[in-house]
Amino acid sequence: MTIDLRRAAHWHRPLMIFVSAMAVLAVVSAAGIVIDSRVLTGAPIWLKPFKFAVSFVLYGVTLAWMLTLLPQRSRVAERAATLIAAIALIENAWIVGQVLRGQTSHFNASTPVNTILLASMAVLITVLFFAHLVIGIVVLIRRIPDWAARRAVGWGLGLSLLGMAAAVPMALPMQDPGIEGIGGAHSVGVLDGGPGLPLVGWSTTGGDLRIGHFVGLHALQALPILAILLTRFATRLDERTRARLVAVAGAAYGVLTVLLTWQALRGQPLLRPDAVTLAAVAALVVTTAAATGLVLARRSRSDLALVA
Repeated sequence: MTIDLRRAAHWHRPLMIFVSAMAVLAVVSAAGIVIDSRVLTGAPIWLKPFKFAVSFVLYGVTLAWMLTLLPQRSRVAERAATLIAAIALIENAWIVGQVLRGQTSHFNASTPVNTILLASMAVLITVLFFAHLVIGIVVLIRRIPDWAARRAVGWGLGLSLLGMAAAVPMALPMQDPGIEGIGGAHSVGVLDGGPGLPLVGWSTTGGDLRIGHFVGLHALQALPILAILLTRFATRLDERTRARLVAVAGAAYGVLTVLLTWQALRGQPLLRPDAVTLAAVAALVVTTAAATGLVLARRSRSDLALVA
C-alpha cells in the first residue's frame, strides 16, 4: 500500500477540488485569526472555520486516496464522494457566512433565518453520513487486495461514522443550555466558551463532546497510517499478521472513541479523569496489549510450524 503524491491531483476530481478550496479557506481563516480581533463563545471568531477547513482537507484527501485502492472503479462510490464534497462545501460556506455576520453557526436558532439554516444543515449532514456509509459498503464489497489496507480502510470508514455519531448528543434536549435561541452545546456540565485547551478549545472545566467526535473522525487517517507503517517497517510480518494487528488497533480505537464520549457525557474534563475513567483506560490498554501479543504469538507458532 503506497501513496504516489505526484498523482494525487488526479484522484477523485470533485474531492480534490474541494480539498484545494479548503486549503485556501484554512489560509484565509488563519489570517482572520491574526487580523480580526472579534471573539465568539470565548474563542477567536475565525478559529472554527480554520479547524473545519484543516479537518476537511485531511478528510477529502484521505477519502479520494481510498477510492484509488479499489480493484475496480465504482461509480456509486464516486457519486457518493461527489455528494460529500458538495455538502461539505455548503457546510463550510455556512460557517464562514455566520462568521461574516458575527454569529455562531452550530446550535444557533436565535432568528428565523438562523433556525432555517441550522435545520437545513442538519438534513445535509445526515445525507453526508449516509453517503459516507455507501462508500464504506462499496469498500467491503469490492475487497481491496492488500489485506492490511482493506482492514485499515474498512475500520477507518466505519469508525469515522462512529465519530460522526458521537456529535449527536450535542443537539439532544439534555444539552440545552437554557439560553434563549441556543439549541445545543459542546460542553457538558458547563457553558460553552469557558476555559479550554489551546487551539482545539476543548473544555478544561467540564466534559466536551467534541473530543470523541474528533478522535472517531480521524480514524480515517490513523488506521491507514498504521497499515502503511506496518507495511514499510514490519517487513518480517506476513500480510495476514499485519491485517490482524490493524484489526486490533481498530477495535481499540473504537473503544477509545466510545470511552472519550462517555467521559464527556459525565461532565468530566479530558485531563482530569476520575478513578472509573482511569480504570477503563487501563483495561483498554491491557486488553489491546494482550490481543497484540496473541496475534504475534500466533505468527511465531506459524513460523515454527513451517520450519519444522
